[in-house]
Amino acid sequence: MNTLRKSFIIGMTVLGLGSAAFTAHAQDTAAKPRHAYTDTKFDPAKFAEKRAARQQKLHDALKLNASQETAWKNYMAAIQPKHPVGHAERASFKSLNAPDRAEKMLEFSKLRIQHQETRLAAMKTFYATLSPEQQKTFDEATMHKGHGRKHHRMMRRHQQQ
Repeated sequence: MNTLRKSFIIGMTVLGLGSAAFTAHAQDTAAKPRHAYTDTKFDPAKFAEKRAARQQKLHDALKLNASQETAWKNYMAAIQPKHPVGHAERASFKSLNAPDRAEKMLEFSKLRIQHQETRLAAMKTFYATLSPEQQKTFDEATMHKGHGRKHHRMMRRHQQQ
């Protein structure tokens, strides 16, 4: 009987300590979120800074000559974002009815396509000025490698349809 009592007391002590440790860990992780909201919030200035750094890295990698610099500047001007970040018009979506929202979304899509066509024309013009080695560097640098799993899931879903 004495051994049974000792085993029971030891078991209860281990369970008590384990549950206390688990509770402390749960409270600790609940107290501090993984990422603060300010860390995940989109910052237009930080985005522009990273974009400029990527463009400078590409410019350096291409080793452009003097005659290609004007084509580079024209290309950079053409690919700059045309719309302010956040699209103020989207804030008024809540006040629109469903058909009006759909029309507005269609307008946004048409503007996006126009911008893509402008970028493509500028890219073709710039690309034509590059040597074959520079074209290879440009191709490798502009290949979108960092889209991650979400992009690949969307692509697979699109291909299945």
